[in-house]
Amino acid sequence: MADKKEKTFRFVIVGGGIAGVTCVEQLSSQVPSADVALITAGPHIKAVTNYKQVSKTLEEFDVEERPSSVLEEKFPNLTVIHSAVKSLHTQSHSVETADGRVFGYEKLCICSGGRPKLLTQDNPYVLGIRDTDSAQEFQKRLSKAKRIVVVGNGGIALELVYEVEGCEVIWAVKDKAIGNTFFDAGAAQFLIPALEADKPESAATCKRTRYTTEEPAPGARGSGPTEAGSALGPDWHEGIVLRGTEQVSRRVSLEYQCETCCSDLNSDSSFPPSTFQFYIQLTNGKTFGCDFVVSATGVVPNTEPFLNGNNFALADDGGLHVDDHMMTSEPDVYAAGDVCTACWEHSPLWQQMRLWTQARQMGWFAGRCMAAHVLSEPIELDFCFELFSHITKFFNYKVVLLGKFNGQGLGPDHELLLRCTKGQEYVKVVLSGGRMVGAVLIGETDLEETFENLILNQMDLTPYGEELLNPDIDIEDYFD
Repeated sequence: MADKKEKTFRFVIVGGGIAGVTCVEQLSSQVPSADVALITAGPHIKAVTNYKQVSKTLEEFDVEERPSSVLEEKFPNLTVIHSAVKSLHTQSHSVETADGRVFGYEKLCICSGGRPKLLTQDNPYVLGIRDTDSAQEFQKRLSKAKRIVVVGNGGIALELVYEVEGCEVIWAVKDKAIGNTFFDAGAAQFLIPALEADKPESAATCKRTRYTTEEPAPGARGSGPTEAGSALGPDWHEGIVLRGTEQVSRRVSLEYQCETCCSDLNSDSSFPPSTFQFYIQLTNGKTFGCDFVVSATGVVPNTEPFLNGNNFALADDGGLHVDDHMMTSEPDVYAAGDVCTACWEHSPLWQQMRLWTQARQMGWFAGRCMAAHVLSEPIELDFCFELFSHITKFFNYKVVLLGKFNGQGLGPDHELLLRCTKGQEYVKVVLSGGRMVGAVLIGETDLEETFENLILNQMDLTPYGEELLNPDIDIEDYFD
């Protein structure tokens, strides 16, 4: 194996998503003399643009899909290799690509992301949305659809259900409320009316991404689960017309606390004849006919091509176990983004969630660590792992999540303060022992920086009590 290496690079990064591209940028600028290779299956990479540090830990950025040549022009030391990875041989420090080539590495970073957890494999009526190709396929099929069923309760499901027009949507969520990953039931109730209202005319042009891809050349796409492109951007639905055939603007019916009976995903003639070719049965006993089902039930770490013949430690969620230098259990192999699981002792205010912000942070930090190890410099865990923070948009509202925003792992002794103005804002603060440990801000609250500071400096807020959220008090002045 080792003798047929085409070339050995100092650094090899696998995956053209946000984590991989950020890692490449970091390495190329820190060690400009080193040969760097990026191995990616698709023709495009995901680039971070319009990056803005909003506060100490909050960051906003756009994600754009760009041809990989853009990276090569920027970094003369970079080679982009267009192929999926077939296998990894950690003993001989080499990677074999699907087209049969072998490349050596001194240090490797795996940024292969996650792949969708589909309700069922190989069913033509079940569609998972993860990358640009699947989003285009979804748009094509939606244009002919009268009714679809969306199963799932994460970010993609939330965005999808809000964006689809002209088609009836049955939304099956396994929880008691929508958006369980991000919100409590109160925030969910605050958002629900936005599903019933007509969507605002999209006057605010979206400054993020437009997805464009050429049709893949015949025979270019492989068939394995490793062939999926990188994940979509947070505004993946912009510029895609999500319209069905019906005249209604939006019609969403929610089915709570249910999942699909997988054995009953079928297009069977035993159901009464109707306009729908496909039926799905939910665990609450209801059966719906639909044109197709969207499986938006999260992702699993895409570790498959790397495990065979190697001894990677895996975390309980199936991710590659990484330490506080983003190193896996195999020598000289690092990992970042959705494929890995942070197994160091976390700061009490941080948790891993497989989100865009963390893919960028982990890719950046992995690049720093790889460079530091090669340059024999000391490196400490980055400040971004001190406090969980995330900015996004749901149902046209700005959403900011900080710290233990859902009381994650806090036990019964924490308390919540709430302030809600219907249709305008929802503010929730999580206190533990009189100190702020988390917050959810929906709407234009302008409280994110103040709350971030209060969480980071762990000031005792007991004297303020309920007044903390009194809208008549300008809280920023209080704590400047």
